[in-house]
Amino acid sequence: MSGLVTLGEAMAVLTSPIVGPLRHAPNLSLGVAGAEATVAIGVARLGGRATWIGRVGDDEFGRLIRMTLAGQQLPAEHVLTDEHAPTALMVKERRTGTRTRVSYYRTGSAGSRLRPADVDETAVRRAGVLHLTGITPALSESAREAAFAAAETARDAGVPISFDLNYRRALWTPDEATAALRRLTSAATVVFATEDEARLLVDGSDPAQLARALAALGPREVVIKLGGDGAVALVDGEIVTVPPRPTTVVDPVGAGDSFAAAYLAARLRGEPVRQQLDDAAMAGALTVAVTGDWEGLPDRSELAAGDGDVTR
Repeated sequence: MSGLVTLGEAMAVLTSPIVGPLRHAPNLSLGVAGAEATVAIGVARLGGRATWIGRVGDDEFGRLIRMTLAGQQLPAEHVLTDEHAPTALMVKERRTGTRTRVSYYRTGSAGSRLRPADVDETAVRRAGVLHLTGITPALSESAREAAFAAAETARDAGVPISFDLNYRRALWTPDEATAALRRLTSAATVVFATEDEARLLVDGSDPAQLARALAALGPREVVIKLGGDGAVALVDGEIVTVPPRPTTVVDPVGAGDSFAAAYLAARLRGEPVRQQLDDAAMAGALTVAVTGDWEGLPDRSELAAGDGDVTR
């Protein structure tokens, strides 16, 4: 089975253990976060091969990211060390029991210095799917060009492209984002988006209309993620609805990346669309029940076990 190749920025993440303003936290836990790295880890946990391409700083945060990725069976040769810039930092606080607030410290970071020359064209050409997000082109002009270069290489080689719009308003405005998001959407085979993200590019009064409008830009498969309400997918012209899975939300960050990882892992295995979507929905439900971006990502046995309260 050919694997997934992705590129972007991984960050160290500091998380408050309490509910309330960060300033009152007695301590912070240290971990790793990053949309593309989470998808790569998710595919690897589900039995696929995955490669993450990116830069980290020559610092303890960068070493933590290297150690974490290696521990999740991701190859190390594409994790580049930038001696001239620090590893980015993300801070998470549970402002209320139902609201998580995220702050980024990534301007001038090692990850933002990603450039087209960092992208291994051979790895992309040999991939079963190239996964990109709207975060990478938001980081810097060179990172944006790296994403475009990877997409061009994949298209020339006939490699399917997965694109998650993953709009981050802390990184750029809608006006700044639109051209890049539209370009990558048009190049993609599979597109993931929330309703709000889809409306950055197209009009539509409901998820099915948004999916059809995005598909008109080029992708063959479009998945509109609806959070706790499931998802709506358009695949080869057919609308498929995905019911939500019961879960207890502990940490909502990472749910969309878990969804994409399970969908793509099943796609790489050649599973039918319904199985891809079922796996994706279950993976998202399992992930949000655990603190951390990727720590709750399931393996295949957990997906097969379903959503019962007891596994025997």
